[in-house]
Amino acid sequence: MRALFANRQFRLLILIRVTTSLALPMLMVAVGWNIYELTNDPVDLGYVGLAVFLPQMLMTLPAGHAADHFPRRSMLLFAYGMLALSAALLTLGAALGNRDPLLIFAALPIYALGNATMRPASQSLLPQVVSKEQLPSAVAFSSSSWQMASIAGPAIGGLLYGLGPALVYGLVSGLLASVMLLATNLVHIQPAAMTDSGVVKRLLAGVDFVRARPVLLGAISLDLFAVLFGGATALLPVYARDILAVGPQGLGLLRAAPAVGALICGVTLANRPLQRRAGRIMFLCVGGFGLATIIFGMSRSLPLSLAALACLGACDMVSIYVRQTLVQINTPDAMRGRVSAVSNLFIGASNELGEFESGITAGWFGTVPAVVLGGVGTLTVVLVWSLIFPQLRRVDRLDEQA
Repeated sequence: MRALFANRQFRLLILIRVTTSLALPMLMVAVGWNIYELTNDPVDLGYVGLAVFLPQMLMTLPAGHAADHFPRRSMLLFAYGMLALSAALLTLGAALGNRDPLLIFAALPIYALGNATMRPASQSLLPQVVSKEQLPSAVAFSSSSWQMASIAGPAIGGLLYGLGPALVYGLVSGLLASVMLLATNLVHIQPAAMTDSGVVKRLLAGVDFVRARPVLLGAISLDLFAVLFGGATALLPVYARDILAVGPQGLGLLRAAPAVGALICGVTLANRPLQRRAGRIMFLCVGGFGLATIIFGMSRSLPLSLAALACLGACDMVSIYVRQTLVQINTPDAMRGRVSAVSNLFIGASNELGEFESGITAGWFGTVPAVVLGGVGTLTVVLVWSLIFPQLRRVDRLDEQA
């Protein structure tokens, strides 16, 4: 760990990630409460996920191609600029007293464009500034630092929302502007020249790379379908206001709880990386994610709900750690942007499309049945994937080529 922090570029990446991870959950907590406050309809919370997912789906593969073609620092500057612009538009609308949810939805595609561009560029830059031997610890520490900021972000967003959404959106705008300034100090590395012929082939190279490697395909798709069915976070405003009756401050605590569990797990993994049976542990933890989702869905107690969400976050952290380490270890640098884009496309589908699925099923069956059914769906995915991808189940050491 000491050698990692002697690396100035790694310290800068962590600072940027912490600041971004503080700002973006604040923004989405405010957006979720703002939308539900205006419409009183859980289905609209699902549409928030859809409004983010669709632009990300369209832009992720081109963003991955761009991250392998252009300097990744330039890509990050563009991404942070788009995120800052979306926050600025939300700030302006709230300051002018906007009561139309469509104006909030109009800012979300800009947010999605920034997010889609940021992820492959940021993930591809990390292996360029640390050694291969340091990478598992760097991934764990980077992920846990993101979770650490994600604890404070929702709590601060929920607390400040009581003073008005404009304050939250304005603070996020300032944080993202500061991230842009920090990113100008990142190392300027020109990616290796692409040898693929044809634009379409280059765009789809990441898809072909993952599809040809069952371990990577299994790890990425397991996360997609497990979180797709178990995505209860979109319905947290409903739980905070109507089921647990804890208000926007309680919503901040609920949004922060998964990050608390993930942080504890991430710090543990950074100091004691998984040595053996990584694939089996990943499956067990994704199953734990499903069980925690069911417990949260049925809970009527704030402490039990927070504990279930913390367990959910810890289990998800193990899945993130195994998946990201496998992807980074097994991907050549010239392909990192495109392979990271494929991974992020799956992750975006699981998160934002999962929010849409949760909102729609809550409208059909009710909020609690939707969450419980989602947890059952996650457990079913774990069982099916363990049979379809035995290679992933048999992964032992993460520092070996899959």
